[in-house]
Amino acid sequence: MQIGELARRAGTTTRALRYYEARGLLPSRRTANGYRAYDEEHLRLLQQIRLLQDFGFELEETRPFVECLRAGHPHGDSCPASIEVYRSKLAELDTMIGQLTGVRDQIAGQLAQAEAAREEVAASATDAPEPRCELVTPLQEDRA
Repeated sequence: MQIGELARRAGTTTRALRYYEARGLLPSRRTANGYRAYDEEHLRLLQQIRLLQDFGFELEETRPFVECLRAGHPHGDSCPASIEVYRSKLAELDTMIGQLTGVRDQIAGQLAQAEAAREEVAASATDAPEPRCELVTPLQEDRA
């Protein structure tokens, strides 16, 4: 199949395929007239790359999986290098989750303080009207 059909079947663009080829992830054969030629194995490599990228893997992190498939293994993650990338990505995600949990806790604390302060003000207010916040443009100030 030619590059356009492969791109369509893989759900990507021809530009992306050329980029993957330039990075050494997607080899291609050339026909006598110079066109790139691909087969089902290329589609399989692309599906592996796209799946991993959907999971948040950087393009270079897909290389061990692609190389594993190209070496003839039935799955891209059946090689030691691929398993190591999984471990690394999992550790990275755990770190990010920890950081996000810390940020969430800080925001929850700020929210609790803001709500408590608002309730305190409301409890101490008598019949005084709530202060109004209005946007006054310079033109409106001149008229006043």
